[in-house]
Amino acid sequence: MYSVGIDLTNVDLDMADQSPVVVLFGYEASAFTWKARWALKIKQIPYTFITVPSMMPRPVLKDTFGLTYRKIPVLAIGKELYCDTSLIIEALEHFFPESEGYQSLYPRAADGRTYRPMMRGFASYWIDRPFFRATCGLMPGSVWRTSFGQDRAGLIGHTLDPDKLEKKIPENMSRFDMQLSMLEPMFDQKDSPWIFSTSVPSLADLAMYYQLWWGVEVAKGHFINNLTAGGTEDTDTEGAEAVFNAQRYPGVFTWYRTMQRYLDNLPSVENKDPAFGRKSLLLPTPRSSHTELDRKCGLVEGSLVSVAPDDTGMNDPTIGTLVALSPEEVVIKPQALDKPAEIEVRVHFPRLGFVVRLAERAKL
Repeated sequence: MYSVGIDLTNVDLDMADQSPVVVLFGYEASAFTWKARWALKIKQIPYTFITVPSMMPRPVLKDTFGLTYRKIPVLAIGKELYCDTSLIIEALEHFFPESEGYQSLYPRAADGRTYRPMMRGFASYWIDRPFFRATCGLMPGSVWRTSFGQDRAGLIGHTLDPDKLEKKIPENMSRFDMQLSMLEPMFDQKDSPWIFSTSVPSLADLAMYYQLWWGVEVAKGHFINNLTAGGTEDTDTEGAEAVFNAQRYPGVFTWYRTMQRYLDNLPSVENKDPAFGRKSLLLPTPRSSHTELDRKCGLVEGSLVSVAPDDTGMNDPTIGTLVALSPEEVVIKPQALDKPAEIEVRVHFPRLGFVVRLAERAKL
């Protein structure tokens, strides 16, 4: 549990002149959890990893923080909670910048330019969405015949037919092959082994690697016991090897092995104490919030708002009081549940991929 060896009760909400605890909540079979874990490792940010169930409920998040948001991972920096890896990455970059000795996930390219917007788009709009849908479709049919299948049906918003999903694996493998075909030309460059020709791996490399690694592993039947909370056993099949191999996609495959070695050679950063100075509540953006537009939408400080993903999980919004807003981020204080939260926190969501609206006062 979060409370084991971790005390946040005296951490300043403003994170001023403190050494706040950095904690990542996730589970071993979660692709996006690995994205966050490797981001922390690349940046060499010490943190504590707390395992939560792959399915709801997750008492440690609900009881400790009053957080009913159902997607994983969740990152805590002091008493600030960050949801969704797109915002988690930006928080890590802001609070642990290159100027303070942490490696940036947005290194400059060989031509001296920064491709940060392109890297963010590559990760969020390509890898985290259509590429993830392709790799998700490689999971063995046994996964969907467990309580995990029922849980994810609730997340997605419609019933899932295990037999139909199993029959679609060859079709999904073709989609996976198509994705690799589209990605292969990126590795023709000779000036750098990394995407965007950077000197070290960027967010683009991290995003593509975590999803490719997870897709290959889950296609073999690895992690499915953890994913289904013991509902089915791990297997070790050929998986996606017929599609993803050194002969068919030599560029992607060589890069994949290079990235694998890079991560393996980095020191572990779990269970240590980081430190950083005063930072603002909101992450920096090119412009501040558009006050007039936000006001027309009813999004003013103190409003009760609903925050929900715009794809899966939209029927399970997080309700809370609006604390702060920028063009890219929304911060809320979660609404009190039947059982009061053990620790008062503020929860950060990206506006990218989420819908923020006024909520009814009586809604829980």
